[in-house]
Amino acid sequence: MAIQYSELSDADLMKKVKISDSKALEALYNRFSPVLFTLVKKIIGDETAAEEVLIDIFVIIWRKSHLYDDRVNNAYCWLMTLARNKSIDAIRRKANAGFEEEPYDEDFEDLFIIPRLSPEIDELDLRTAVSIKANIEDALHKLTDAQQYVLYLSYYEGLTQNEIALKLKIPIQTVKSKVKIALTNLKDNLLRGGE
Repeated sequence: MAIQYSELSDADLMKKVKISDSKALEALYNRFSPVLFTLVKKIIGDETAAEEVLIDIFVIIWRKSHLYDDRVNNAYCWLMTLARNKSIDAIRRKANAGFEEEPYDEDFEDLFIIPRLSPEIDELDLRTAVSIKANIEDALHKLTDAQQYVLYLSYYEGLTQNEIALKLKIPIQTVKSKVKIALTNLKDNLLRGGE
């Protein structure tokens, strides 16, 4: 009996990609490219550049799938984090174009682009993520504007806490406090929302 790739879980598709199953990569692309492209485009802001980064992401998935930890069993979070990391890297490289920069190498990719997820985080798959999207958006909108902004700067712009402090012209301790409070409030809002 032939494998029905469209019926496999996200984690099972990743396991098959790890053993160089190109049909699994195709199924993963069909399933995830819309959501990954949306994230990449939101971070990068340019559709053409986002399409290029999306291609790079799937090349990384193919070449580096052995770094996906099956024990964590969280393909959705791994793929979304990979897309975020690669997008922020693309923005930084574009901003530094013309400056002396170390060549892109495998070590950099392994250290800064490939996600390392904690087994402590809850499992999540694409179907579940889509089903709770409204709850997450509602929880985010319950945060103050300042809390939303520091999370935006951190997640979508990839700024460090030091960079956020410089951008907002506030002390680093204030940024740390705002991020901590924002994440605590986001978690509380989600828990109150039943998720």
